[in-house]
Amino acid sequence: MPVVDVVNLEGKKVGQVELADAVFGAEINRHLLHEASRWYLNGLRRGTAKTKEKSEVSGAGRKLWRQKGTGRARVGSIRSPLWRHGGTVHGPKPRSYAYALPKKMLLGALRSALSAKLAEEKLTIVDAWSLDTHKTKTLRTALEKLNAEKTALLVAHGENRNLELASRNIQGVKLSASNALQPYDVLRHDRLVVSKDAIARLSHTLDPDRQPIEAPHVETIAPAPTPKKEAAPKAAPKAAAAKKPAAAKKPAGKKKGKE
Repeated sequence: MPVVDVVNLEGKKVGQVELADAVFGAEINRHLLHEASRWYLNGLRRGTAKTKEKSEVSGAGRKLWRQKGTGRARVGSIRSPLWRHGGTVHGPKPRSYAYALPKKMLLGALRSALSAKLAEEKLTIVDAWSLDTHKTKTLRTALEKLNAEKTALLVAHGENRNLELASRNIQGVKLSASNALQPYDVLRHDRLVVSKDAIARLSHTLDPDRQPIEAPHVETIAPAPTPKKEAAPKAAPKAAAAKKPAAAKKPAGKKKGKE
């Protein structure tokens, strides 16, 4: 495992840190670096190019001359693409140039970029980005002591308001979070300056052999038995409904005989 010195903002050595071989000692894959850079730059394109079609250019819609008898070619509109100031056929339209890139390719390109910086001895690890003020002059002095005189990419873990304000006004210096680091930015800048916390974060995220975090085993406790409910007393039988008295039979009427 490669061992790199850890320095403070004064440029003095304060310790050492071991870097993972799988992240900072990987084989440099130029094809992955090219694909990741192309994907990143295409995502930055605005895609606002636009040309006017025949229906959008200025001009009347009348027929310029009659169809036959003039000896000239037939024409229907002054806005034809064949004419000067006419419409454009198959011109560019507003669209997005972004496309999907497999996550494994992006992580592999980032490992290659970090390994290339370490091989070129252009990787600097600082103890912490502890700035007392947000003034640009303070950060510029610190970068000069860290041999970052040209372009530099600063990587920090967590929010640091002073570092954000101090770095945004320096030409050639860019600040990036450890979880948003791009291979194109690593290759584009001459010096890579990373905090110790960000190095630990990158080593854990980019290590392909890391063990997945398992949830702790929790013993399940059997629920207590539910008490049996006592049988409810049977309800008293309902009193028999009183019988209605039978209706009195009407006396049979006498049948009228024949006289």
